[in-house]
Amino acid sequence: MDPIAEAIDEVRAGNLVVLPTDTVYGIGGRADSPAVTARLFEAKGRPRSLELPVLVGSTTAAREVAAMDERAELLAAAFWPGALTIVLPRAAAAIGWDLGGDPASVGVRVPAHRLALEVLRSAGPMAVTSANRSGSRPLDNGDDLVAAFGDLVAVYLCEEHPLVGVSSTVVDLTDGLRVLREGGVPEAAIRVALA
Repeated sequence: MDPIAEAIDEVRAGNLVVLPTDTVYGIGGRADSPAVTARLFEAKGRPRSLELPVLVGSTTAAREVAAMDERAELLAAAFWPGALTIVLPRAAAAIGWDLGGDPASVGVRVPAHRLALEVLRSAGPMAVTSANRSGSRPLDNGDDLVAAFGDLVAVYLCEEHPLVGVSSTVVDLTDGLRVLREGGVPEAAIRVALA
């Protein structure tokens, strides 16, 4: 079976997958399933106080997950697909998703990686976090990923060469504008896009 089709099937079935993004490898599964997000927290050893971000395949899909205001639309137009996660109030469809952290907000991003986008466009929104044990550096190759997660992950979509990237920038628009983490998109570029 084609690995991308297999990954899509496993996500739909409620299993975890590892996939490359434009920043780092991610581990994730269906964002709308409390059982899946619980397994994701457990596999990563991530504290539930840290919210799981949601990756989507398009800005249209992002609007179904998050309440995008004019500022969010400007940032999406400037930087998506790309290395910018935008924290916004949840849209109706995402109310009740068990993502940890603040149940009223969600961090959403459209990644700029062909494989990730193919999976997301078919499987739907995924709760995805960097593929590493919490507190450790992100893993950049298939062997290390398999060693870390083993059979907790149903499919590993890995590239032949190590994936070298910088984590996404995280900007919170729920109360003004706060840059929570500077990564692939400089804060200065965000401020220019909103000027």
